[in-house]
Amino acid sequence: MSGNTFGKIFSFTTFGESHGNALGVVIDGMPALVDVDYDLITEDLNRRRPGQSSLSTQRKEGDVPEILSGVFEGKTTGAPIAVIVRNTDQRSKDYSNVEHSFRPGHADYTYTEKYGIRDYRGGGRSSGRETLSRVIAGSFAKMALKQYGISVKSALVSVGEEKAEGEYWNPPFLPPLYAPQGPWEERMTETIEEARRTGDSVGSVVECRIDGVPSGLGEPAFDKLDAVLAHAMFSLGAVKGFEIGSGFSSSTKKGSDNNDKIRVRDGKTVFETNNAGGILGGISNSDQIVFKTYFKPTPSISFTQDTIDDQKNEIQLTIKGRHDPCIGVRAVVVVEAMASAVILDFLLRRRCDRI
Repeated sequence: MSGNTFGKIFSFTTFGESHGNALGVVIDGMPALVDVDYDLITEDLNRRRPGQSSLSTQRKEGDVPEILSGVFEGKTTGAPIAVIVRNTDQRSKDYSNVEHSFRPGHADYTYTEKYGIRDYRGGGRSSGRETLSRVIAGSFAKMALKQYGISVKSALVSVGEEKAEGEYWNPPFLPPLYAPQGPWEERMTETIEEARRTGDSVGSVVECRIDGVPSGLGEPAFDKLDAVLAHAMFSLGAVKGFEIGSGFSSSTKKGSDNNDKIRVRDGKTVFETNNAGGILGGISNSDQIVFKTYFKPTPSISFTQDTIDDQKNEIQLTIKGRHDPCIGVRAVVVVEAMASAVILDFLLRRRCDRI
């Protein structure tokens, strides 16, 4: 089991390393005759692309996608869709001092333990750069979801101790922060800038809301919709937490407070509140799906840190290179992409639920 493929019917396989020739994705199960929105792919990649502001790594990549197969005359054909993005601004020399040492907080040690070899340049396969392949898959998923009237939106809602509060969900979420508009934007930005100035990093939270999902998506046992969404989010390298609906706070509530009352309005089933986050028993209930994904601080910081080398000598290491002071800024679109892929996969699975 290589673990490089995600999804059951709508599935995708990512490949490539941070400092290799290219990264890419092969998408299978994409329905035919979907209009390909090239502008959407470019827009989504630009939201993830590095080097656009002081809030992200200064690596300069154009991230221009090359569609190799599965698209003809502007429409998907039903065949596998292969897309690559070539790397153009690698600085592998920045990583020469970690060839034989393990960076704290990174996957260097565990990759070496698992494979006996690792590409130390920029983290290789474990680099956040791998997520551009996921963003491309998510863009294609969004094209199909548009046919169902489903929209997926994500935003940066917390940076360190600073967070959006009150009725803050007010898209569009604009660059460079991709946060809800409000007084917290300036404080979030300053928190990230301060981390960058001091050579440190800061954690963050990305919220995702999905509208238009019909009831009935999800499986009753191991493939619950919320379980697969959690799987999708935890498959991102820096994720350390996931909560849906009332989430962690539900553990402090009584059932009488946490249950969502069910009503009928104009012949439609409605829920007075949404503590369930749009999912009951692992199956969507037609309400808005709401979840949050928690990102740890970027492990690459400029501080000298205690670690070991591959000969088990205790050493001190100072990391070089260009790194994000806050992962959440560029992760907003990645969360959106993975959520879109999950929803499309379950929509296609649902065709098997009934005759």
